[in-house]
Amino acid sequence: QVQLVESGGGSVQSEGSLRLSCAASINTNSVYCMGWFRQAPGKGREGVAGIDADGITSYADSVKGRFTISQGNAKNTMYLQMDSLKPEDTATYYCAARTTYDGRVCLGPRVDSAWYQSWGQGTQVTVSS
Repeated sequence: QVQLVESGGGSVQSEGSLRLSCAASINTNSVYCMGWFRQAPGKGREGVAGIDADGITSYADSVKGRFTISQGNAKNTMYLQMDSLKPEDTATYYCAARTTYDGRVCLGPRVDSAWYQSWGQGTQVTVSS
C-alpha cells in the first residue's frame, strides 16, 4: 500500500486555476500508475487524469486541454494543474496509485476506480459561476 496525501483544493471562480498536489510515501517513478479521480455529490467517482512510470499521460475527455497531470521533481509528488475551471468541475478530488503492473493504460477504457489500489483522503474543489 502507498500512503497518499492530497492538498491544494479550494474555492475559485469560473475560468480560474488551481493546482492540486499529491504526496506519496514512495518514489512515484516506481509506481505503475498514478491517477486523479473526482466525485461530485450524488455521483460516482470518475477518472480525471493518469500518468505512468514512463510519464505517459491520459485524460478524461471532459478535462482535455484544461488539466495537466505531472510528476514532481521531488520524485514523491504528483500534481494536477487545473485551468479554465468550470462549475461542473466542482467535486472532491482524490489521488490514487496502482503498483501492480498488468499492461493497462492508466486511465484507459479498461480502468475504473476499483483498479487502483491506494487512495488519499481527498481535497475539495469548488468552482463558482
